[in-house]
Amino acid sequence: MAEKILKYLHDNGEASTLKLAELFNEAHQKIIGTLKSIQANGDLVTAEPVSEKNIELTDEGKLVAKEGSHEANLYKAVPESGIAQAELMKFPNAKVGFSKAMSNGWIFVDKAVNPPLVKRKVPNITDLVQDHLKLVDVGKHSELTDKEKAEYKKRKLIQEAVIKSFLLKKGPEFNLSLNKLETDLTADMLTSGNWKNLKFKSYNFDALGAPPTSGFLHPLLKVRAEFRQIFLEMGFSEMPTNNYVESSFWNFDALFQPQQHPARDAHDTFFVSDPQYSNKFPEDYLQRVKTVHSKGGYGSQGYRYDWKLKEAQKNLLRTHTTAVSARMLYKAAQEKEFKPLKLFSIDKVFRNETLDATHLAEFHQVEGVIADYGLTLGDLIGVFAEFFKKLGITELEFKPAYNPYTEPSMEIFCFHPGLGKWIEIGNSGVFRPEMLRPMGIPEGVTVIAWGLSLERPTMIKYGFNNIRDLVGPKVDLEMVQKSPICRLNK
Repeated sequence: MAEKILKYLHDNGEASTLKLAELFNEAHQKIIGTLKSIQANGDLVTAEPVSEKNIELTDEGKLVAKEGSHEANLYKAVPESGIAQAELMKFPNAKVGFSKAMSNGWIFVDKAVNPPLVKRKVPNITDLVQDHLKLVDVGKHSELTDKEKAEYKKRKLIQEAVIKSFLLKKGPEFNLSLNKLETDLTADMLTSGNWKNLKFKSYNFDALGAPPTSGFLHPLLKVRAEFRQIFLEMGFSEMPTNNYVESSFWNFDALFQPQQHPARDAHDTFFVSDPQYSNKFPEDYLQRVKTVHSKGGYGSQGYRYDWKLKEAQKNLLRTHTTAVSARMLYKAAQEKEFKPLKLFSIDKVFRNETLDATHLAEFHQVEGVIADYGLTLGDLIGVFAEFFKKLGITELEFKPAYNPYTEPSMEIFCFHPGLGKWIEIGNSGVFRPEMLRPMGIPEGVTVIAWGLSLERPTMIKYGFNNIRDLVGPKVDLEMVQKSPICRLNK
């Protein structure tokens, strides 16, 4: 196609791209594309932009040109005996057709009869609108008067169209064939001197280039890394949390949570069917847990029920990472000399929750545990204040709560600007003696602990009002790619 265009210019001197499209029986856009290819090879041709105004039919105008004007069709729908106006107005485009037919004097309303009838006023008509639009359709719009064109524009039967094309002429480097432009300057070209006789393609220094392929961190991972860094800065060590499947013993019983507690119900917990039970437990510790549940001890009367081993053996998807904390505390209690601990973990937990804007069945829990002599509830509140201050969250509230394994217990709330309300972000408390002493934790050692959500602080920091926009099948991957590498608080 490029050689055809160049040959035509060689023979004729100049050509319009519209004429070339008609001559070669090709789409005008294809001729434009070929022109750009020719221009990329140098100044072979010059292209002068040309804009022409043309009149063309609208979709409604094409229908009128084919089937007749609305007024003519309505006139034809009126029988010799007449027709009730209400019946006539049921025809397509009857409102416009009736108005135009009345103003043309083609029909009239006979009010001498009851009900009044619409009748023909003239025996025959000429549909000039259809005739004029047929002329426009074949490119003879110049035969219409300006008044007629204005009327048809007003009725939206015709419209002005701007046709853009190019007038092509021979350029200073005109040639009948296209020479391939070099894109790279090689060492061979330089040593041989051949580069002097070659033409090189111009570099586009404004081109963006291909974006480098890379991975993207989800906002949850960014906030997780931020949480982890804060814990490490505050002197905490990370707990191993790679066991999603846990036994009921470590998930519930070791935490002094009774076997008939509602949290163990299938409505709140995902139980595992295969393997259904665990069998490996520290036997002496298991017996102490059984005793404190059924008979009490360490100043407690216990729950006074028949503790069953089969219930403790049931496997489940862990409902909190506090099960990991229990394992770590038990391990520390077996040492010859107790040493203070500051532990944390950030990992997934699973609960059979009803999904809504702030709850999922699978989410991340941020857990912190401090074990030392003489710790109080004030120490726990102080740790919270410092921790969330590093996150930029300063509006905190604490509400008394009940947990089977902590006393006193507190729920932690913070204000969500997007939702415009206070939302719960975690739970906390001081571990009960009934939980710690069977492990072997010495008298006088207090353990403060808390569990936070990872998703809700992320929602606050990134402005999400619905957790399902952050996690799940409705997540916008573009959001993940475009989320800022850091957040600056103005």
